[in-house]
Amino acid sequence: MAPTIRPATDADMAHLQHIEDAADTLFLAAFRPETWHTAEDARTRMAAGGWVLVAGEAGEAGVSTAAGAVVGFVHVLDHLGTRTRTAHIEALAVHPAHGRRGVGRALVCAAIAEARRRGYRRITLRTYADVPWNAPFYASCGFEEVTEPGAFYAACEERERAAGLMRYGRRITMARDVEVED
Repeated sequence: MAPTIRPATDADMAHLQHIEDAADTLFLAAFRPETWHTAEDARTRMAAGGWVLVAGEAGEAGVSTAAGAVVGFVHVLDHLGTRTRTAHIEALAVHPAHGRRGVGRALVCAAIAEARRRGYRRITLRTYADVPWNAPFYASCGFEEVTEPGAFYAACEERERAAGLMRYGRRITMARDVEVED
């Protein structure tokens, strides 16, 4: 059954941290870091701006909210100030109990469609190059590595470096046009 994608409500926002922390368990199992940070809380996430879409699977247990069972989300930033209007996927998380069912792909497709609707021409993200559920997944969604991404992404890389994310593998910027329907 295809997930239902919709804009996040205030009730959903309180559950995003739980979903992202649960999704991070896959990373923790693969890399076994000595320490790990918890996901951003809703207030911090929304202070960054942009929009959040959530996914629910009808008839399955998820994080129950007044709007239904939420099993994943995508947070997209409005990245202005570029020559080409660009949106940026800041976070994509699916609760592992709902993984490998197309929820992540549906969220990415919905983020692309929403970026198109808002007048963006490109959408970007930062991810691990060699983690199977990272860059290879995004490549299957039409994203390609950007070799000279620019100042916004250099700042993203600096934050990632400060957080210690580079020790787990090469991080890359990926992008795709949003003008073409999938």
